[in-house]
Amino acid sequence: MIVCLSVRLKELRRDRNLTQAQVAELVGVTRAVISAYENALREPSNGILIRLALLYGVTTDYLLCVESKRYLDISGLTEREAAAVCEMVNVFMENKTKRGT
Repeated sequence: MIVCLSVRLKELRRDRNLTQAQVAELVGVTRAVISAYENALREPSNGILIRLALLYGVTTDYLLCVESKRYLDISGLTEREAAAVCEMVNVFMENKTKRGT
Protein backbone atom coordinates (compact mmCIF):
# COMPACT_ATOMS: atom_id res chain seq x y z
CA MET A 1 0.00 0.00 0.00
CA ILE A 2 2.87 2.40 0.70
CA VAL A 3 4.06 2.23 -2.93
CA CYS A 4 0.60 3.10 -4.23
CA LEU A 5 0.40 5.99 -1.74
CA SER A 6 3.78 7.31 -2.85
CA VAL A 7 2.78 7.22 -6.52
CA ARG A 8 -0.50 9.01 -5.85
CA LEU A 9 1.19 11.70 -3.76
CA LYS A 10 3.75 12.41 -6.48
CA GLU A 11 1.11 12.45 -9.24
CA LEU A 12 -1.18 14.80 -7.32
CA ARG A 13 1.67 17.18 -6.49
CA ARG A 14 2.85 17.27 -10.10
CA ASP A 15 -0.71 17.69 -11.41
CA ARG A 16 -0.96 20.85 -9.32
CA ASN A 17 2.49 22.11 -10.32
CA LEU A 18 3.66 22.19 -6.71
CA THR A 19 7.17 21.57 -5.45
CA GLN A 20 7.90 19.26 -2.55
CA ALA A 21 8.91 22.34 -0.55
CA GLN A 22 5.54 24.00 -1.22
CA VAL A 23 3.61 20.90 -0.17
CA ALA A 24 5.78 20.57 2.92
CA GLU A 25 5.04 24.13 3.97
CA LEU A 26 1.30 23.71 3.37
CA VAL A 27 1.01 20.54 5.48
CA GLY A 28 3.58 21.44 8.13
CA VAL A 29 6.49 19.07 7.49
CA THR A 30 9.89 19.36 5.82
CA ARG A 31 10.65 18.87 2.14
CA ALA A 32 12.68 15.79 3.08
CA VAL A 33 9.60 14.24 4.69
CA ILE A 34 7.52 14.82 1.55
CA SER A 35 10.33 13.25 -0.48
CA ALA A 36 10.33 10.23 1.85
CA TYR A 37 6.55 9.85 1.39
CA GLU A 38 6.87 10.07 -2.40
CA ASN A 39 9.71 7.55 -2.49
CA ALA A 40 7.92 5.01 -0.25
CA LEU A 41 10.52 5.37 2.50
CA ARG A 42 8.08 6.60 5.09
CA GLU A 43 4.32 6.70 5.71
CA PRO A 44 2.51 9.83 6.85
CA SER A 45 0.75 9.92 10.20
CA ASN A 46 -3.04 10.00 10.15
CA GLY A 47 -3.02 13.74 10.75
CA ILE A 48 -0.64 14.45 7.87
CA LEU A 49 -2.56 12.05 5.63
CA ILE A 50 -5.72 14.06 6.29
CA ARG A 51 -3.90 17.34 5.56
CA LEU A 52 -2.59 15.92 2.28
CA ALA A 53 -6.06 14.73 1.29
CA LEU A 54 -7.51 18.18 2.02
CA LEU A 55 -4.70 19.90 0.13
CA TYR A 56 -5.23 17.76 -2.96
CA GLY A 57 -9.02 17.63 -2.73
CA VAL A 58 -9.19 13.84 -2.55
CA THR A 59 -10.24 11.33 0.08
CA THR A 60 -7.80 9.52 2.33
CA ASP A 61 -9.16 6.31 0.79
CA TYR A 62 -8.01 7.57 -2.61
CA LEU A 63 -4.54 8.37 -1.26
CA LEU A 64 -4.32 4.93 0.34
CA CYS A 65 -5.51 3.23 -2.86
CA VAL A 66 -8.59 1.81 -1.16
CA GLU A 67 -10.64 3.41 -3.94
CA SER A 68 -9.67 4.50 -7.41
CA LYS A 69 -12.33 7.14 -8.02
CA ARG A 70 -11.45 10.79 -7.71
CA TYR A 71 -14.03 13.26 -6.47
CA LEU A 72 -14.47 16.94 -7.18
CA ASP A 73 -15.92 19.24 -4.53
CA ILE A 74 -18.37 21.55 -6.26
CA SER A 75 -20.27 22.55 -3.14
CA GLY A 76 -19.30 26.24 -3.51
CA LEU A 77 -20.75 26.50 -7.01
CA THR A 78 -24.19 27.66 -8.07
CA GLU A 79 -26.58 25.09 -9.52
CA ARG A 80 -25.87 26.41 -13.01
CA GLU A 81 -22.09 26.20 -12.50
CA ALA A 82 -22.37 22.69 -11.04
CA ALA A 83 -24.45 21.58 -14.03
CA ALA A 84 -21.83 22.99 -16.41
CA VAL A 85 -19.05 21.09 -14.61
CA CYS A 86 -21.08 17.87 -14.73
CA GLU A 87 -21.70 18.34 -18.44
CA MET A 88 -17.98 18.85 -19.10
CA VAL A 89 -17.15 15.69 -17.15
CA ASN A 90 -19.73 13.75 -19.14
CA VAL A 91 -18.20 14.97 -22.42
CA PHE A 92 -14.72 13.90 -21.25
CA MET A 93 -16.02 10.48 -20.20
CA GLU A 94 -17.79 9.99 -23.55
CA ASN A 95 -14.59 10.92 -25.41
CA LYS A 96 -12.60 8.50 -23.26
CA THR A 97 -15.09 5.71 -24.01
CA LYS A 98 -14.90 6.43 -27.74
CA ARG A 99 -11.07 6.27 -27.65
CA GLY A 100 -11.23 3.00 -25.74
CA THR A 101 -9.01 4.15 -22.88
